[in-house]
Amino acid sequence: MTGKVINLRRARKDRARADKKAKGDQSAALHGRAKAERDLTRAEREKSDAHLDGHRRDLE
Repeated sequence: MTGKVINLRRARKDRARADKKAKGDQSAALHGRAKAERDLTRAEREKSDAHLDGHRRDLE
C-alpha cells in the first residue's frame, strides 16, 4: 500500500528542466537554420510562386 517516496522539490525542478528543454528544441527547430539555408528556401519559394503565377489562367 505504500508507494515510492518522491522528493517534490526535485520533481518540480526536473519538470521545469524538461519544459525548458522542450521549448529550446522547438525554438531551435523554428529559428536554428543557417543564413544560406534560409536564403535557399526563400529562393525556392519565390521560384515556385513565379512558376505557378506564370501558368495562371484568366477566367474573364
